Amino acid sequence: MPVTTLSAAVHITPVVFKTFYRHSKRKGRKFKDGVEEEVATDDILFDESFHIVKAFIQLGTRNTVESLQKFTNTHVPSPPWAAVAPVSVPLASCNEAADVLIRWFGDEELKTVVGGSRWWQVRGLDGIDAEWITEKDYLSEEYRKPDIGRKLSEAEKTLLKMENLETVMFYVHGGGYFWGSINTHRYQIIRYARKMKGRAFAVNYRKAPQYPWPCPLHDVVAAYLYLIHPPKEALHKPVDPAKIVFAGDSAGAAICLSTLTLLRDMDLPLPAGAVLISPWVDLTHSFPSVMSNTPTDIIPPHGFLAKPSTLWPLDPLPPPGGRVTTTTTNPPPKPGHADILKPKDPEAEMMEREKGVEKDVQPQAVMLDGGDNHVDGFPASGHDAGNGAAYDDNFSGAQEKTQPDGTPCGSSRSQSPGIQKVEGDTSEPPDQDDRSGHSYDTEFWEPKPPKVLMQDSADRPLELRSQIQLYATNEQLTHPLVSPVLQGSLGNLCPLYILAGDGEVLRDEVIYTAHRAAHPAEFPTRKGVLKEGRRQQENAEKYRTPTKVHLQVFDGMCHVLTVFTFTDAAKYAYRSIAQFAKHVTEHSEEHLARNPFPELHRPLTSLSLEEEEMYDSGRRRRRSNGKPAQSENAPMRRPTVDSPREVGLYQENQDMANAEVREHLTDKLRGSAAVSENSTSSNQHQERDVPNILMIRERIDIYGKARPMEPKEEMDVLKIRPNEVGIIKEAPCRRWAEGQAEWDQQFARAARKAIRKKLQNEAIATRLLVNARDQGLRVVGDGSITRVPSRNSNASAISPSDGKIQGDRRWGPLDLEGESPPPSAICKRRDTVEALALLRKSIYHTAPATHKMVPKLKAADAVRAAFDPNDDPVRAPRQSVSEQQVKSHLLPIHGLSMWSAIVSYFMRKSSKKAADGTRRVLSTAKGHDNSPSSSS
Repeated sequence: MPVTTLSAAVHITPVVFKTFYRHSKRKGRKFKDGVEEEVATDDILFDESFHIVKAFIQLGTRNTVESLQKFTNTHVPSPPWAAVAPVSVPLASCNEAADVLIRWFGDEELKTVVGGSRWWQVRGLDGIDAEWITEKDYLSEEYRKPDIGRKLSEAEKTLLKMENLETVMFYVHGGGYFWGSINTHRYQIIRYARKMKGRAFAVNYRKAPQYPWPCPLHDVVAAYLYLIHPPKEALHKPVDPAKIVFAGDSAGAAICLSTLTLLRDMDLPLPAGAVLISPWVDLTHSFPSVMSNTPTDIIPPHGFLAKPSTLWPLDPLPPPGGRVTTTTTNPPPKPGHADILKPKDPEAEMMEREKGVEKDVQPQAVMLDGGDNHVDGFPASGHDAGNGAAYDDNFSGAQEKTQPDGTPCGSSRSQSPGIQKVEGDTSEPPDQDDRSGHSYDTEFWEPKPPKVLMQDSADRPLELRSQIQLYATNEQLTHPLVSPVLQGSLGNLCPLYILAGDGEVLRDEVIYTAHRAAHPAEFPTRKGVLKEGRRQQENAEKYRTPTKVHLQVFDGMCHVLTVFTFTDAAKYAYRSIAQFAKHVTEHSEEHLARNPFPELHRPLTSLSLEEEEMYDSGRRRRRSNGKPAQSENAPMRRPTVDSPREVGLYQENQDMANAEVREHLTDKLRGSAAVSENSTSSNQHQERDVPNILMIRERIDIYGKARPMEPKEEMDVLKIRPNEVGIIKEAPCRRWAEGQAEWDQQFARAARKAIRKKLQNEAIATRLLVNARDQGLRVVGDGSITRVPSRNSNASAISPSDGKIQGDRRWGPLDLEGESPPPSAICKRRDTVEALALLRKSIYHTAPATHKMVPKLKAADAVRAAFDPNDDPVRAPRQSVSEQQVKSHLLPIHGLSMWSAIVSYFMRKSSKKAADGTRRVLSTAKGHDNSPSSSS
């Protein structure tokens, strides 16, 4: 059964009852034993929600990727209190972003790493779906009326009524890079917009595996350029980057971070700040929490597996020898096996000469020591027989060894086996521990995907034979724009507010990334990454200015804690994020250079509880004028999200941040003067912010209260050596392989069915291309069409109603001669329904300029299309669910709407008690102030 509202309800309902039973039993046992310590799951609302979300994601792994994508990309109407204006980011902005990426990659990297410059620009839609979002109460009655030669639609009027709101949150949703949409996150985005009294711009980027990296990155960059450099047909005015704050969760947060580094490298304006919620920045899973935190997180233990379909996995049945096997070659790899990100031409030639010749495979320790560095008379890759160099491109070392006399090996132009030397790098790696205790291990092997680092060096290394992540190929996982933790430098970025849950599997990489940004010199990138990219070498030297970071780790919280909006911790997080967004967008660049943290602003931010309550009651009165009041129990009633509880928490934590500064528990900029006690006092009349604070490091308890994080020296995650980061390791690899083997066995029948269906789709694609050529299709400079056999036909034909050649620069599936996209990309596939839909649309409806004409559709093909649920004889077929939103016609209430209703119910229940208590406190305080004794 696919992922639907019904199947989700059937799967989740038993979980609700089981969780309630176990929760009651556990609470009773704690009461009996006299245990007073509380944990997050002691709250029944959080305990139930945690297991509901976990069960839903687990349900997704037992269905096809397309099924989960369709469910989470179904259009859901916005709640009545929200103002939403859908727009489409046009091809002009997409092309501008493509030019930026092409310049960033360069010709060589485009060819050897990305696979070309065209395939990732292919799209089914004529732009990128996006939405402007805010509260209806924030709309201005007066708005600009542009002369566009027609009447404005209601959505366009709504967009223009938002222009009075200066602060803009540019939100990029998460979902493992392959599912989720604006619809799954709209409820959260509306809440951000309301709290910061601004507007949000959310983008529905293309998703993997149909549109793998760098497609999502391309779309996010295009959407940002659309904001700051709108084309002439856009209705909105250019948005000042200083008024924009990036925000994203999980995969979306990582894309935000990659976008920031891209903008920095290309000298494009950065936003005022960025909020990164549980960013997934290391797709190799090289940090310890990936293994240790699985029981306390919502992420499935074996990762994002899926029921086999024509789309994914690429090999529905495991290849001979298994998806993970012990390596069959010593470095260099077998011919045709992509073991390194950028193979060198001499190496490729050598491997061709050695085709079919193998030696006994050595254990990892022997590979490290050099072992047999020649393969049948030919020097191994990276070895120079002329000068005795002895490093191998399949190894990445970090520090040069010394000769017996103590002289560095580099002084005699020789290097120890297994050690990489960065070309053009004249600097020596650190030869002793720095302040963080980091040193490069001279005996450490840095295997490149698909090789796996073994825990026991005596073992033969493992090798991946199947793609493990949907977002990128195994060889691309270590690219800095895929795993931004491997960026040459995370310095010189805008201020960052980074949040993570202490119980999530990504905790360690989030903490490490935050410290890398704030302390570029203390947390360098491993040498293997620097060697692979000229730009990363330059960045490591060029961008040394620390990025100012506020890091908070939330006790007991799982991945993306903001999903659980009714918890005290999440309430504080929403308020704090809004205050950060307001602070960085309302102050000048010079001001933010002194202090980007709202907690250290002077005068201190004062949030009046009475003012919040007056706003809520006033808004309700305005809504009731002329309109029937909503039922108290209506499921779409707007929840009371501005509880006095969260306001009080923010003010308490604001005081805590100042106390941390006074007690020297924050990181300061080097060379800055000591912060005086007066500058961190609670004096409301103080005018100057607390300056020169580089990093605030905090933990937040389950009640939403902050405390200082332990010293860096006591954190094991910060003791990880740089050359251990971004490497596929044995433990997570074996766990994935065990889960995939279970799925292979359980869904073997579905896998065989998928293989048969792929063959049928390929036959349909061949017939489609033959018929298109018979009807006159010709593509400029393309060889693929001319090789399709022609059949002379006098069959009658019809012309699609909207078929035309596009004026803007645009590429289609038939423009990719010489390109090598990842195997999952539908732009060059012919074996999936979505690939066929993309091909049909490109030929008959939105032909690129490279097509000399739009052919007519044969009558026989039109009849087939009329009976094909995935095609249409007149209109363009629906595009991939990873790109185009699905309209729901079956059920009046979609599962996403039901989840919003559940969250709203929990919000009312958890907020009502706190609000009532606060009102009593305020009433008592007023009575005390008005009493005779208080006035005397």
